[in-house]
Amino acid sequence: MNTVLIKNARIVNEGKIFEGDVLIEGEFIKEIAESISHKSSNCKVIDAEGNYLIPGAIDDQVHFREPGLTHKGTIESESRAAVAGGITSFIEQPNTVPNAVTQELLEDKYQIAAQTSYANYSFMMGGTNNNLEEILKTNPKNVAGLKLFLGSSTGDMLVDSSAALESIFSSTKLLIAVHSEDENTVKSNLEHYKAIYGDDIPVALHPEIRSVEACYKSTEKIIKLAKETGARLHVFHISTAKELDLFTNKIPLEEKQITAEVCIHHLWFSDEDYATKGNFIKWNPAVKSAADREGLWKALLDDRIDVIATDHAPHTLEEKQQVYTKAPSGGPLVQHAVVAMFEAHHQGKISVEKIVEKMAHNPAKIFKIENRGFIKEGFYADLAIVNPAMPWSVNKENILYKCGWSPFEGTNFKSRITHTFVNGQLVYENSKVKEIKAGKRLLFDR
Repeated sequence: MNTVLIKNARIVNEGKIFEGDVLIEGEFIKEIAESISHKSSNCKVIDAEGNYLIPGAIDDQVHFREPGLTHKGTIESESRAAVAGGITSFIEQPNTVPNAVTQELLEDKYQIAAQTSYANYSFMMGGTNNNLEEILKTNPKNVAGLKLFLGSSTGDMLVDSSAALESIFSSTKLLIAVHSEDENTVKSNLEHYKAIYGDDIPVALHPEIRSVEACYKSTEKIIKLAKETGARLHVFHISTAKELDLFTNKIPLEEKQITAEVCIHHLWFSDEDYATKGNFIKWNPAVKSAADREGLWKALLDDRIDVIATDHAPHTLEEKQQVYTKAPSGGPLVQHAVVAMFEAHHQGKISVEKIVEKMAHNPAKIFKIENRGFIKEGFYADLAIVNPAMPWSVNKENILYKCGWSPFEGTNFKSRITHTFVNGQLVYENSKVKEIKAGKRLLFDR
């Protein structure tokens, strides 16, 4: 049996940091104590003195592009980058090609991941204007939830029928995650700027096109529908300060029927960065003002926002270098998300305990993931060791995404992931991903 003893770690779990040892046996955390002696001659010992031991991050929103868009990324390539970044589980979105909108197409993705994923995985069922029958066949025990696009983005999965939305919200007990932008507002803004600039719209106008109003209008409407129907709603990638009054911190997370996520890019960049980053920070919803970013940080820390995710969405350099209307939205983030948040910690913006809460504990709670997201005896050993004082710089040579670029290129980080464990197996060590595809299908306690 695989046995690993992690010694002298600064263990981060459930709002506390304490020094101690963790023993891994097989897939699970066997023991956590102040001091554990070697259990057997074949026990691998890792001295983590001065380093944090955190639960592996659970990324509740990624686009790994397989099947159908594998020139941008694959489950294999992007999960490999994820474990290098301390992310041990991911929930992937249905806007692949073909869209995962039937049980058969959804299951196809699970079959690919079972063969190729370095990290644990789940895939969301996709909703359309007319697939309610398929949605209702979804097994809540082994599928993370249902994804609806209320504003069009990559792929053709727009749900714009009020009757269809009402019907879905009234009929399913699945967690419903939404991309929330008002399609008519976005279209009208786009036409306005196309009339002025043609296809070559300055990317700095992206937040005027995918505007604050487009986000607020959609989110206000969908929250109202969730309250009317009693549906379990999770709003992805909040990007505006205005939307934050629609969410509450007055009740414990476990009791919330409506939860919210913020993404790394909306916490890191602002509209001032379009001048240097251009299409490389073109996302939907758009990166907005510094004031919006400040509002997101405030809501994250006061618990109106529940989760930090990536919305990892790779495109090739060639695709990104096209004119505005042709350059797709999205960018790769899984390799750099955890260290970006540790950088924010170094800047005094967030505690390490809060990073772990928002990137591991809360995704596990929101999706009711079985036995993951915490450092507890009997839980799966999904863990990452973070050295907070091991500076490095992001460059072409160390980027693992298939697309080969990162919006963080040239950024210096003070912290580094040194080890990542998935189901007890050491899959990443000292800047190298091992060829161990240890990922398992996530299961849900529902």
